[in-house]
Amino acid sequence: MKTRLFHRIATGLALATAIAAPAQANEQTLEAAFDTALGTDLRAPRNYNPDYSNPLEQKVALLANGEEGRIGVAAIDLSSGHEIAILGNQRFPMASTSKIAIAATFLDGVDKGKLSLTSEYPLMIPVSSKPFSSKVAPVRKGQYLSARRLMELMLTRSSNSATDALLAALGGPDVVSKWVHSKTGITDFQLSRDIATLVRDDGEIDPVAQIDPRDSATPLAMVQLLKGLYQGEWLSEKSRRFLIDTMEQCRTGRRRIPALMPEDVTIAHKTGSLHNTSSDIGILTAPNGKSYAVAIYVTGQGTRANREAKIAHIARAIYDGYSKPTTHWVNAEY
Repeated sequence: MKTRLFHRIATGLALATAIAAPAQANEQTLEAAFDTALGTDLRAPRNYNPDYSNPLEQKVALLANGEEGRIGVAAIDLSSGHEIAILGNQRFPMASTSKIAIAATFLDGVDKGKLSLTSEYPLMIPVSSKPFSSKVAPVRKGQYLSARRLMELMLTRSSNSATDALLAALGGPDVVSKWVHSKTGITDFQLSRDIATLVRDDGEIDPVAQIDPRDSATPLAMVQLLKGLYQGEWLSEKSRRFLIDTMEQCRTGRRRIPALMPEDVTIAHKTGSLHNTSSDIGILTAPNGKSYAVAIYVTGQGTRANREAKIAHIARAIYDGYSKPTTHWVNAEY
């Protein structure tokens, strides 16, 4: 009884402190005070253990356990529509996986005649500044490159300066979010900052224990985006083909989705990395022509190498489960 009374008093004091904070206090500090007192499903998920409803999901869940950090997975067999998800509706930091949406937004502008892949824009090179010292991190203009070349650098080498060049040409991150929401109907997606700001201020929130809605998406939202782009729902065939072909040339993340894939599988993907989080999303195409959209977001796990190993094993499990339904699940080393 005394313990419960003490807890109620402590909670009340914490809330009183939060409410009495000065008006000019940082909004996130205020939110954190309420989180500490009451908790919140959005910012601190209580249950990291995945739920699953079919055998493939169950096998993937064994790999995507949340004991050492949240792991979100979603996949769709683009032939049958068979979908699986582990924490599929929970938000994760997109990091550089958002660059697929940036590319799609620009290519839609090309299709509408408002933009051109031959137009040249300057690289946006970060200028040194202290974390959180400004709302937007300062940048300087660098070499001018064609939008085509900028997009290639963004998708194949994950160039942040090239990405911010395209974002500036579009009008900023909000334009990308609005395109995703209005064009695709996907709502669990939010791009809030340019890459220079995102990288400079990285580490503010640990994605293992908290969810930051900024620059985040759910795994299910990202596989729906991949599905629509691959199937030509929102772009012309020319733009769709350019996007997929460029993603197939991705040079980052060799220890992620591609690591354990058979050599005859075609992989069009985009990686992402930030503080305590690694991710990889893309389209896997089997030799028989069947394709699967996959999104894997891993936090924690001790090291980046461990996160990448998780991604590799989960991706292979999904591929085997979709392409070989009678597979015996005997590879338990991860």
